[in-house]
Amino acid sequence: MLGCRILGTEHSNKIKRQWSFERPFVPVTTMSRTSAIETGRLVAKCLASAWRVQPPPLDLSTADFERIAPLLLQTGVGALAWWRVRESELRNCAAAEQLHEAYRLYTLESRLNQAKIAKVFALLRSFGVEPILIKGWAAARYYPEQGLRPYGDIDICVRRKEFEKAERALAGLDPLRFKLDLHSGFAKFGIREEAELFTRSRLATIEQTDVRILGVEDHLRVVCFHLMREGAWRPLWLVDVAAALESQPRDFDWNYCLGEKRHAAPVVSAIGLAQQLLGAEVEHMTEAQRPLKNPSWLIPTVLNEWGSPAPSMTSRHEVPMLGHLRRRKDLLQGLRHRWPNPIEATTTMNGPFNDLPRLPFQIANSLVRLGAFAAHLPKTWNK
Repeated sequence: MLGCRILGTEHSNKIKRQWSFERPFVPVTTMSRTSAIETGRLVAKCLASAWRVQPPPLDLSTADFERIAPLLLQTGVGALAWWRVRESELRNCAAAEQLHEAYRLYTLESRLNQAKIAKVFALLRSFGVEPILIKGWAAARYYPEQGLRPYGDIDICVRRKEFEKAERALAGLDPLRFKLDLHSGFAKFGIREEAELFTRSRLATIEQTDVRILGVEDHLRVVCFHLMREGAWRPLWLVDVAAALESQPRDFDWNYCLGEKRHAAPVVSAIGLAQQLLGAEVEHMTEAQRPLKNPSWLIPTVLNEWGSPAPSMTSRHEVPMLGHLRRRKDLLQGLRHRWPNPIEATTTMNGPFNDLPRLPFQIANSLVRLGAFAAHLPKTWNK
């Protein structure tokens, strides 16, 4: 990706292998009898209000709960599902125990990751770079407990003019211990103006280290835009939106958060999804700012992603496009996995969220990514 570099990868995890909490609870054939959209509705029902300190009781049968448990685990909301059922009769079923194990794992990983974040900030500042931490730990702050919101990557944004210096600062980190996404500026998250964003940012404490995070308005805008740019395939990201919505202070500046009307569509649509699918409550928002009726394709697209055993965007990273190109017989499969869903295409092409066909935006998005791939192909073909 342009302006973004992954500086490390973290492979096997001994604890995950021991607990093996991603083991399916039901045969794939059983899940296939129910449409993905119907299954997605069960996922949404399970996650509604799950970010709150005391979620309401969950009215779901044991059979339905165990049917969706593999999807909950695979998409990182297993701990939230446990939080939702921990005081109900569902807590005694086999699926709930593995969700509980996921919660324990995420809690442990959060403690380990906090020490890594503190080290990254200290290292960058020693090179004269002031970073901002986004998503991950910054999003987990809005949950009752850190272990409810897992994160593997440490997403760091720096000023565009400091990007190369930040790369040099982080180059010496052990890639087996640190998984970093370093971003040049904030354009990838729908924000191009850096000055006011840094002015509105704030400091939080991790491991006795001051860590810079986004202001509340910019955080909400980033989690909304990230959800929509990624096609909303992961339910955890919509829960991030809901948790941020219900944690906003009374002086929350909606005009600044939404910005210009032509750039506000993904943010407003994400807020509407959080309200309709998860029951998020929004305060201090004027009628003019509130989401209008969602286009007819929006919610079905989200539910289809949530109810699918293989969401549309997850297959893209299993085999790089260059690998498909070298094995010509897999080329069509690689192209199919990279076809954008309507949400991703509309967001990335800055299109309106209306009921008109999405195909033009999907074609345009594919052509843009194809052009970027072709431009970098000579550099990577012989590697």
